Amino acid sequence: MTDSTPRPWIKPRDQASLLAVVASLLVMMASYWVYKGGHEGRLIDIDRADPLQASYLVNVNEADWPELLQLPGLGETMARRIISDRLQHGPFRSVEQLDRVNGIGPRTMERLRPFLMPIPVDTDWAVNSTDEIEIRN
Repeated sequence: MTDSTPRPWIKPRDQASLLAVVASLLVMMASYWVYKGGHEGRLIDIDRADPLQASYLVNVNEADWPELLQLPGLGETMARRIISDRLQHGPFRSVEQLDRVNGIGPRTMERLRPFLMPIPVDTDWAVNSTDEIEIRN
């Protein structure tokens, strides 16, 4: 003789314990909601928060094309053109020299300028050690 009645997944004693835990969690969630101002309608202040500003600066003489791709208005083709021009003609001596790249005009330069690191002015601060010895003699 087998019992054909299905056995409950959770025993009645465990069901009572589970009910108590779920009920206490619901009471805690409701209390937190009331504490944070849910009954007054002031729960979320995200809309009132000031937007965050991220600063992203790129050195055009050291950046690879994925970094240049992050600049506004530059696609993969233009980023690769900048890298190609830098490899063919040497590093850019100023940000304004970016206009030598085909496809970069005044409007693109103005859009990119806030995101480009300034390129230091070329000066001869370092002296070759053999030149320094000759100068002293």
